[in-house]
Amino acid sequence: MRSRLAPLTHGSPVPSQREPGAARRVVGGTPGRLVPPSFHSPPRRMAPEPDADRVERHGVPQPSAEALTGTDHATSPGEWSRWATRDNSSWTIGVEEEVMLLDPSSWALASRADAVMSGLTGELASHTSTETHGSALELRTDPHATVADGIAQLEDLRGDLARELEPLDMRAAVAGLHPFTLWQDTQISDGDRYRFLYGSMRELARREPTFALHVHVALPDPESAVRAINRLRSHLPLLLALSANSPFWQGRETGLASARTPLFQAFPRVGIPRAFLDYDDYVSTIALLLRCEAFPEPTFLWWDARLQPRFGTLEVRIMDAQSTVADSAALTALVQCLVRLEATEGSGVDPAYDLPEVLAENRFLAARDGAEASLIDAQLGRRSPVSDVLEAVLVRCLPHAQDLGCVEQLEWTRNLAATPRPKRQLDLARGPDKLPGLVEALSALF
Repeated sequence: MRSRLAPLTHGSPVPSQREPGAARRVVGGTPGRLVPPSFHSPPRRMAPEPDADRVERHGVPQPSAEALTGTDHATSPGEWSRWATRDNSSWTIGVEEEVMLLDPSSWALASRADAVMSGLTGELASHTSTETHGSALELRTDPHATVADGIAQLEDLRGDLARELEPLDMRAAVAGLHPFTLWQDTQISDGDRYRFLYGSMRELARREPTFALHVHVALPDPESAVRAINRLRSHLPLLLALSANSPFWQGRETGLASARTPLFQAFPRVGIPRAFLDYDDYVSTIALLLRCEAFPEPTFLWWDARLQPRFGTLEVRIMDAQSTVADSAALTALVQCLVRLEATEGSGVDPAYDLPEVLAENRFLAARDGAEASLIDAQLGRRSPVSDVLEAVLVRCLPHAQDLGCVEQLEWTRNLAATPRPKRQLDLARGPDKLPGLVEALSALF
């Protein structure tokens, strides 16, 4: 039996060497508390109740920041920013996969996540959680030294979930979006976090659910983590292009390879983060937002890549969820190698060319065209096909893949580039059963 993911031993952050980025943030003040608007009703202006731990509005109890974070000191940098470290943990990976729950009678989404969770036991229960929408679950692996071991656990979790769903007359599948669900069918999950999220974002939270692949890579210290996330920014559009897996939205062919990306963009605090001077800059920026009650704790930052100090990891979040574990393995290997490359030696890209306008445009091109995109190379002053960009990256990543034992999985990224996954969905949707037949085929791949 595999061990459960446990919080790592906390270490103390150390000031790092500064790299190019925006000006340092200087913040001060004391932590505050959030009182979110109503979950079920439109927001109304009400007198503040600063001494109430929980406020009931329209008959619905609302969670406080303390309820969401489990502490009344969640906004203190000392509480959340201590970098977790442990011996021999550098470059280990963890995988999180968002899964859609399905009704096989129609192949529509089934908003029964809470009912499913209540019946799970053992290892599957400890590695599964609800998401914002009631038709989604997240499977998460333990930390693993190799991609092969991590993906083997993910495959086991998929199999266990499929077996649990069978007697409930339900199925599961994975893709960036369900191809024909509508926002009117969306239900928000129960729980304090999701009530708060609805109160914060109102009807935006009721848009169609999105499904992503998140990959964590452990780093030895916060300085190397900031170095890696700064340098990784230019690679994020490549990861999005290779992972694009959501050409349909609301029953329509969108012309986009990843319709999930612009749909998720409706949420706040998304996209490619700016470059940070050092870890102090990263921490003080988030601490300012926490003190000003923008959100209750740092996991409400949904950037394409973010640091997770409590795990000692860099988390890459830009990728569409993958229909097969082989595709997830390829992307996980590429992320692991890129993080190690950029944290230790760098890929040779001049950070002066990481122009925000170019990064934003490449992100759009990757979402629109996927593996068939041509991305802007600011240093060369021209555009290059994704396949060429990938080959140049693989040359730099190969020595790291050899050290990490993921050469086979890394090489599968060439298959992602040569056979774009949105085209597979489009081909399946042209069959006699149209979009329901596509979902059935995706479920068979689970």
